[in-house]
Amino acid sequence: MAHPAQSKTEAPTPRRLQEARRRGQVPKSRDFTAATVLLAAVLLAYLLRGPALAAWERQFTWYFTHCFFFGLVPEHLPRVLYEVGKGALWMSLPFFLLLVGTAAAVNLAQSGFVFAPEVIRPNLERLNPLNGFARIFSLRTLVELAKSLIKIAVVGAVSYAVVKAHVGKLLLVFQAAPQAAFQAVSGAVLAVMLAAGGAFWALSLLDLLYQRWEYFRNLRMTRQELKDELKQTEGDPLVKSWQRRRQRQILLNRIRQEVPRATVVITNPVHLAVALRYDEATMSAPQVTAKGAGDLARHIQELAARHNVPVVYNPEVARFLYYKVEIGQEIPPELYQAVAQILAVIYRLKGKAV
Repeated sequence: MAHPAQSKTEAPTPRRLQEARRRGQVPKSRDFTAATVLLAAVLLAYLLRGPALAAWERQFTWYFTHCFFFGLVPEHLPRVLYEVGKGALWMSLPFFLLLVGTAAAVNLAQSGFVFAPEVIRPNLERLNPLNGFARIFSLRTLVELAKSLIKIAVVGAVSYAVVKAHVGKLLLVFQAAPQAAFQAVSGAVLAVMLAAGGAFWALSLLDLLYQRWEYFRNLRMTRQELKDELKQTEGDPLVKSWQRRRQRQILLNRIRQEVPRATVVITNPVHLAVALRYDEATMSAPQVTAKGAGDLARHIQELAARHNVPVVYNPEVARFLYYKVEIGQEIPPELYQAVAQILAVIYRLKGKAV
């Protein structure tokens, strides 16, 4: 039994999916594309059956009218081939454009635009006969063989049922006029193709679901792979945890050093606390020496009370200093008046002159 850390039980991460896409690995069903193109061609043939018949009639009429006029000589053969080829091209162009457009749209709908140079890069491992035999007798090959047999059986059974229903009409075409015979034969052929295409499309839809399931199953990750990727993308959690602890320790040391020397601590009162220091002899304006939120704010207030540093409740000033002024910076001019009023009150309480 595989160890849990080695079992691929984790869903693939966006990075793993992106790497697979870069290698050209996308969930896609070729059968779904082929079945959709086939159905689109059958539907277009059904819709254009009348105009196509008229176009072929004009083509054959022109040919049989002019072939004896030109004479079957080498000099006239290019003209005849040109006219026949031009007519066949114009009649086939809608089908060609539809098939190409449908195939491109279905592929884009399944996997989007994929640019994967690695797919066309030469790979000598593909020429290794041992790898070739391994692919031939692999489980995936057996699954594909089973799917092919199921498709043949289902599509064959549906086609046989439709042909059997049209046999009576097809036996009477020899007694019908050419146009009626064409309508009967083309109708039977389109019915068979539509039924077979519909069955094939239904099976291809199941194949698309299977391909997507197999794609994500093959890209599943072990817990160790997930941890390794997280380390690469977001950094080692242990290192980040150590860095956070180190940063907090440095901040606490600064708070313990600066708060006892502060002139005043301005609070929110519970959420924020900012320590200011002002020395008239050496400073042009008060300076932020320490600040903190949450637990750090409470710690600053406790240190201030322990060292007899005045604590003043002023939410507006506290918020401004915490979010707009960094440690070590002087307060901005817009706060001069507000902070001067706070210092004046403190100096009066201490019996000093401002």
